[in-house]
Amino acid sequence: MQQKKLHKNIERLKKFKQKLFDDYRFVIFSEETFAERFSVRLTRLNVFVIMSLTAIILVVLTTVLIAFSPLKEYIPGYSSTSLKRQAARLSYKTDSLQQVISDNEKYFSSIKNVLKGEIKTVKFNKDSLLSVTKSELTDLKLNPSLQDSLLRAKVDSEDKYNLFDSTKSEVNFSLYPPAKGTLSEKFNSEDNHYAVDVVLTENTPIKSVADGVVVLSEWTTNTGFVIIVDHGNGLISSYKHNASLTKKQGDLVEAGEVIAVSGNTGDLSTGPHLHFELWSNGYPVDPTNFIDFE
Repeated sequence: MQQKKLHKNIERLKKFKQKLFDDYRFVIFSEETFAERFSVRLTRLNVFVIMSLTAIILVVLTTVLIAFSPLKEYIPGYSSTSLKRQAARLSYKTDSLQQVISDNEKYFSSIKNVLKGEIKTVKFNKDSLLSVTKSELTDLKLNPSLQDSLLRAKVDSEDKYNLFDSTKSEVNFSLYPPAKGTLSEKFNSEDNHYAVDVVLTENTPIKSVADGVVVLSEWTTNTGFVIIVDHGNGLISSYKHNASLTKKQGDLVEAGEVIAVSGNTGDLSTGPHLHFELWSNGYPVDPTNFIDFE
C-alpha cells in the first residue's frame, strides 16, 4: 500500500513538472484578416517568473519614487526634515513678530495716554527722575574703563573718514500755523493745560504744522474728533475738538496740508475752537514759542 501511494505521488510530481515545462504559444491575430501579428512561446514557469519579477520591480520603483521625491510629504505619518526646519523657523519668526506687535501696542497706548492728558504732571518732571543726592554723586566713579577707552578710540578711527558726520547734523523745524485765530486759553503747565485754545468759526480748515505721519485719528468722548501727527525727532502735535477728520491713521501729511475741520465736539468743548498741543520727546511745550496764531 505504501509503495502504491509513493508511486502515485511520484507520478503526480512528474505531471506537475511536465505542466510547468509544457510549451504554449501566445498569438495575437488581426480581427479582420486573422493574420498573425505577434506570437511568443511560453511555459507556465516562464509566466510565473515574469510576473514575479514584474511585481518585485514595481514594488522597488514605487519605494524609490516615494523615498526620494516630494511625494513622501503626502503620506500620512511620514516626517520630513526640511518641513521640520521650516516649521521651526516660522515658529521663531511668529514669536518675534508677536513680541514686536506687543511692544508697538504698548508704545502707542502710552502715546495715547500722554496726548489725552491721562498722565499726571509729576511724570513729566525731569527733576523727579534724578533723585541722586550730592553724596551719591561724589561716590560715583566716572572714569572710563580700559575697554571703554579702547572702544572709543576704535569708533573715532572708523569715523575719521566718514563723509556723514552725525555730530554735525542739525534738524531745523519750521512749524506751520494750524489755524489763525484768537487764543482763548494759553499754555499753563500749573493748571495741567498743556495746550493753547484757538477760537475759530466752525468748518475752518485745520492744517498740519509740519511733515509727518498720522499716528491717531479717532473719536473720543471728552475731546471729540482727535488727530495726532508724529513729525519725527520726538516732535508730536495734537489737534482736538474737530468737527471732522480728513486723514486716517498711517497717512503721510505735509506741512500746511489740511488734516481736519474745526468744530465743537467732545464733552470738554465749550464752543467752536481748536485745542492744539505740541510735545517734544514726551514733554509738553508751549506752542506760542514756535507758532504765531494771531
